[in-house]
Amino acid sequence: MYKLCFFVPASHLDVVKSAVFAAGGGRIGDYDHCAWQVLGLGQFRPLDGSQPFIGEAGQVEQVEEWKVELVVADELIRAVVEVLKLSHPYETPAYEVWRLEDF
Repeated sequence: MYKLCFFVPASHLDVVKSAVFAAGGGRIGDYDHCAWQVLGLGQFRPLDGSQPFIGEAGQVEQVEEWKVELVVADELIRAVVEVLKLSHPYETPAYEVWRLEDF
């Protein structure tokens, strides 16, 4: 399994989670839609040539974002990440993928 972690503004939290769940993310045993999330403060500066969803090129932007963590089966990770990218409002979403060991 993999752990997928992504950061998303509140305006798109449910949309992105729904897309990721529909693609098979967040399944643990006989449960689905499993995730952990916490609100935090993200920071970025759009560079020249970017098309930011929030903020302006050259200006540091701070925005409240949700950090969402969930597990994804090996055979679904690429499809789930692709759906994450397609449903996310940011031009370049921030996410992490970690390989998990089963003991």
